[in-house]
Amino acid sequence: MSETIWKIYGIRHAINPTRTRGQNFILESDPAASLPLDFYSWLLVSDDRTIVVDTGMDPAKAEKHGHTHVLSPVEALSRLGVSARDADTVILTHAHYDHLGFLDAFEKAHFFMQAAEMDYVTGPWMEKWWFRRAYEPDEINRLVNLLHGGRLTLHGRESEIADGVTVHWVGGHCAGQEIVRVRTARGYVVLASDALHYYEEYERGVPFAVVLNSSDMLAAHDVIRALADSDDHVLPAHDPRLAEIYPRHDGEEHILRLDAAPMAWSAS
Repeated sequence: MSETIWKIYGIRHAINPTRTRGQNFILESDPAASLPLDFYSWLLVSDDRTIVVDTGMDPAKAEKHGHTHVLSPVEALSRLGVSARDADTVILTHAHYDHLGFLDAFEKAHFFMQAAEMDYVTGPWMEKWWFRRAYEPDEINRLVNLLHGGRLTLHGRESEIADGVTVHWVGGHCAGQEIVRVRTARGYVVLASDALHYYEEYERGVPFAVVLNSSDMLAAHDVIRALADSDDHVLPAHDPRLAEIYPRHDGEEHILRLDAAPMAWSAS
């Protein structure tokens, strides 16, 4: 039996061009300097199957949190030939508001998420503003409804979603943060999701500012390196650099082909 090979499409659904380094990094030496933030969800495509990874951010919540919505993930999927209404599998890497925004559009899908994340978002840590600030109660209620409706699987730390697609707990950013390992034509690529917001975290060995456990966040860098075929096989969830080093799909401004080899990048 042949191994399944997947293509990866990145959907940039929102941006924040006013973000600063002080908002992104702890003990930042130049906190007022600009460091824009992009927002991605993903689509995995094989010869006979598609898997959605995260569902983007509701435009009203984007505005509430100071971000700019640029493309509905549902519309982006349609441009890629996938109907959100008919999609059957959605991976949720964690439950922050910028990853759960279009749950209701996936009317027939079965969802997969770390059990540790559901424990976290319905447990005592949510009494603390610092930890609940990236969650929206109505979206957590939707997850509970999906669970009770038999449409959400809460899995353990490692799970195989499909041949060539596995999920791995790393924590750090939140209690149930996971990464997704994907077999592509050029080897194993890791969708780091919010285990890495920027390549810079990985390159400097520093944590992002929105964090539950900084030791787990830094340990995740080692897990990512172990699972990816090289550093050129690692995809952060929020880095504008992605749009500079990966090709656009059919000229689409906000849809990237992420299983392709990246182009060389220079900080200048």
